[in-house]
Amino acid sequence: MNELPFIGADAPPETFPPVEQALRKPDGLLAVGGDLSPERLLAAYRRGIFPWFDDRTPILWWSPDPRMVLETGRMYRSRRLRRTLRRGHYRVTMDQAFDAVVTACADVSLRPDQNATWITPEMADAYGHLHRMGHAHSLEVWQGRRLVGGIYGLALGRIFFGESMFHRINDGSKIALAWLDAELAARDFLLLDCQVESPHLARLGAQPMPRRRFTNLVERHARTDAPPAPWTLGVDRDMAASPQPRPERATG
Repeated sequence: MNELPFIGADAPPETFPPVEQALRKPDGLLAVGGDLSPERLLAAYRRGIFPWFDDRTPILWWSPDPRMVLETGRMYRSRRLRRTLRRGHYRVTMDQAFDAVVTACADVSLRPDQNATWITPEMADAYGHLHRMGHAHSLEVWQGRRLVGGIYGLALGRIFFGESMFHRINDGSKIALAWLDAELAARDFLLLDCQVESPHLARLGAQPMPRRRFTNLVERHARTDAPPAPWTLGVDRDMAASPQPRPERATG
C-alpha cells in the first residue's frame, strides 16, 4: 500500500497517475486517497478509473487490464430468459428508486458468497449525489410494490459505467440488465462497462477489452454529458427480449 501513489483530499479532482502505472497484482490497483466528491468521481471515470474499497481500507482507485465490457444491444438472452422478459409478470422503471437499488446492492444477505460490501455509506451518499446531479441512473424491476431486481451506474457521453446489480427473485438481475442493455442501445450508447472479469458476465455476453482500447473509447465518447436524470424507459418488452444491436462496433 505504501508504494501506491497517494492522492491528498485537497488535490485537484483530476489528480490521478496514468492508468498504465496500475499494479498487475492486484490487477488494476492504481492509487490511494482522495475523496468521493462529484468532481473527482467524474474525473476518474473519464480516465477509465473507478473507486473500489470497503470500510476497512482507505479509498482505493482501480483501472484493471483487461476491462470487462458489454457492447450495447449484444447481451446474450437464453430462450428461457426471453420468455421471462416477454411474460410481463413484473414491471420496470428507471430512476424511480435509485437509493433503494443502491441499498439492495449493498445488502450482503442477498449475496451468500460475500460477507462484506464495498458499497459503504460513503459510497452510497456519493452516488446518490451524482444521481441528483443527473449523472447516475437506476433501473428497477418490481412485482407489485416489491423491488425484486435492479442495477445502477453512471452515464457519461455514450458510455454507461455499471456499478452493481441485485435480485430478490430468480433472474431479477438478468431482467434488469436485459432492459438496461436494450435501453442503452436505443439511446445510442456504445458500451456498458462491467469493470472486472467474471464467468457470470461472460455467459451474458460481456467480453474482456484491453485497457488501452477501453480508455481510448472513453476518451472519445465519455467527454460529453449524457441526457440528465430522471430517465424514462423508451423500450418495450419485445425490445428488451430482442434488442436491435447498433451496426457500429466498439473498436478503438
